[in-house]
Amino acid sequence: MKLYNTYTNKIEELKPIKENTVTIYYCGPTVYNYIHIGNARPIIFFDTLKKYLEHKGYKVIMASNFTDINEKILNQSKIEGISEMEVAEKYIKAYMDDVRFLNADDSFLKPRVTETIPEIIDFIDSLVKVGAAYKSGGDVYYRVSSLPEYGRLSNRKTDELIQGARVEVRDEKESGLDFALWKEFHEGIKYDSPWGEGRPGWHTECCVMIHKLFGGMIDIHGGGADLIFPHHENEIAQNESLYHNRIANIWMHNARVNFGQEKMSKSLGNVIWVKDLKCDPRAYRLLLLKSSYRNIVSYTDELQAQTIPELEKIDTAMNKLFLYLDVNDLFNSSIQSLESLDFMKRFDDANEEDMNTPNGVTVINDLVKEINLELRGRKDSDILVSYYNVLKEMLYVYGLNQNLERMSLENRNLYNEWIDARKEKDFSKADELRNKLLSNGVKL
Repeated sequence: MKLYNTYTNKIEELKPIKENTVTIYYCGPTVYNYIHIGNARPIIFFDTLKKYLEHKGYKVIMASNFTDINEKILNQSKIEGISEMEVAEKYIKAYMDDVRFLNADDSFLKPRVTETIPEIIDFIDSLVKVGAAYKSGGDVYYRVSSLPEYGRLSNRKTDELIQGARVEVRDEKESGLDFALWKEFHEGIKYDSPWGEGRPGWHTECCVMIHKLFGGMIDIHGGGADLIFPHHENEIAQNESLYHNRIANIWMHNARVNFGQEKMSKSLGNVIWVKDLKCDPRAYRLLLLKSSYRNIVSYTDELQAQTIPELEKIDTAMNKLFLYLDVNDLFNSSIQSLESLDFMKRFDDANEEDMNTPNGVTVINDLVKEINLELRGRKDSDILVSYYNVLKEMLYVYGLNQNLERMSLENRNLYNEWIDARKEKDFSKADELRNKLLSNGVKL
């Protein structure tokens, strides 16, 4: 499998550190508000990547963190009149509700900053001891000049950054590029440290959580492209200084979602909360999957509306196929026809090339057409069963799957009565039976 590595700016083969196991970490939310549909893109992308790797037989260990202590959380606690921890818990729950709403797997590891404070303090202390960080007042800063390779991920030179970077320049810092590892803090939740009361800096948290969970290098680290600089650049710097590695073999970044032609941002107020999506959330997944994860998506209601009929066609074909196999008791997971294997190969080929989901969606649509032709034509049972097995797997990988359940004996009898009534052209009875089946949840 080949993936685009932001660190090297090249397509590279995925070579897991441990055979048959892939470790993934992508940066999660600071939990002070709901997430918008742009924030949902890494959830959807890394969920799809995980499911595809599992489809290929890998064991995948994936983690995504919660930043549950932060000035934004403190400010939100004042607005809502509740404690910081109550704010964090409220929006962690809301986030996980959105993860499930987006048809994503919720079983990934979920480390929290507040559960990692002792390890963070030890990590910073070690950086100070090796000369990569220094104390200034009650704060601790990373010394960027200690790492000549700083800027490798974002392809920026230190001299250029000093001249043009948007960094906070403070008298207590040796350089405007130096960033905080520990901040003196006397309000809200704070922790004792060798440098006084305070809180950890954002860029340090993920380094420590990754090391705590995985004990060293991981296969893939990622997140939104907006994290490349400074967040991920600063993660790598700290890790290089202490552990002499860049944290992950492959760095992956998804592009942002715009609101029309403007950047979607909570601060600008031009967002659509995931919880307020008015369409089937799978239709939003489909919208994103129809573009490369490295391309910006400019969201509009019109663009979203275009995906709804496409999803409905997929659903309709799957429902009809499932119903046909259910009524005729033809389910057999071992059947694989040459036709279905060809579709699966095309699907795999698309995803093997840096998760080319637009091509993967094309394969799904082509398979849907073949299923409809087969159902209208000869109805070869082996082909239909194998098409079902393949389509079911593809839809699961892309998070476009439905929860379909086999009919009860009562519904099966009603269905057969409905078919008989149609054959006998007793349309009144057929309509009555059809409505009863629909009310019982049978998808016809």
